[in-house]
Amino acid sequence: MSRYSGLRERVLTALVLAAALLIVLFALSPMFTTMLVAVVVLAGAWEWSAFLQVRRRALRHAYMLLVGLGYALAWTYAQGPGALSWLLGFAAIWWLLALAWVVLAPTRGTPITAAVAGLLVLIPAGVALQRLRFEDNGAWLLLFALGVVVAADVGAYFAGHRFGRLRLAPRVSPGKSWEGVIGGVLASLLVAAIGARLLDWPALAVLPMAAAAAAFSVVGDLTESLMKRQSGLKDSGGLFPGDGGVVDRFDSLSAGVPIFVLGLLKAGLIGGAAG
Repeated sequence: MSRYSGLRERVLTALVLAAALLIVLFALSPMFTTMLVAVVVLAGAWEWSAFLQVRRRALRHAYMLLVGLGYALAWTYAQGPGALSWLLGFAAIWWLLALAWVVLAPTRGTPITAAVAGLLVLIPAGVALQRLRFEDNGAWLLLFALGVVVAADVGAYFAGHRFGRLRLAPRVSPGKSWEGVIGGVLASLLVAAIGARLLDWPALAVLPMAAAAAAFSVVGDLTESLMKRQSGLKDSGGLFPGDGGVVDRFDSLSAGVPIFVLGLLKAGLIGGAAG
């Protein structure tokens, strides 16, 4: 079997998703982005509920509603002065704890910890994505943030398949390698350098944020892999050919985007009023 098995399906899926995203961002109002983010968060919550290993659909629906309520409350909270920085700072702490979980205790977990993890994965990422769209020049900013994190995913995939030797987290995701991580960070830095030039932002401020976002995106990917391994699932869903479900497509973004947006806030590059 080819080391790039399934690549054609992944590429076709990515192209369709990219075209749909461009239409939503540049041909429709910001409210459509709000609706899209909400749909992604709720769909992700439904898929994540499978990690709780509950059989009753009513309980899975209840978890989806819980995430939706938490998302609405977090968005309302984020409107206050400095509140978004606090929210995303809390998310950064969570991702550091998730890294410790992956490294130190990947076989330990309960349905309760899985449920809490889902809230912390989905809600801050949804708020960060939505907030970017309501900034000045928000469509481009959101595209930039997504590009930085997706570049890490793509760079890690190709560098890992071509050069991967040193296993990153064999107990959680045997296919991941340190060479892949390095390739992902380099790809993110390239996209960040181009984006910073186009936005007339200082590259020395943006590049460290991109490197951090790329590194954290790996933690997001590994955390979802840990959840799937503990629940005995291969993919979170089957919505996207070659790419699994919403959570499979969202895992890197769920960690990378909040970190990147937090960096932009701290650097004063964004911070306008939200819608």
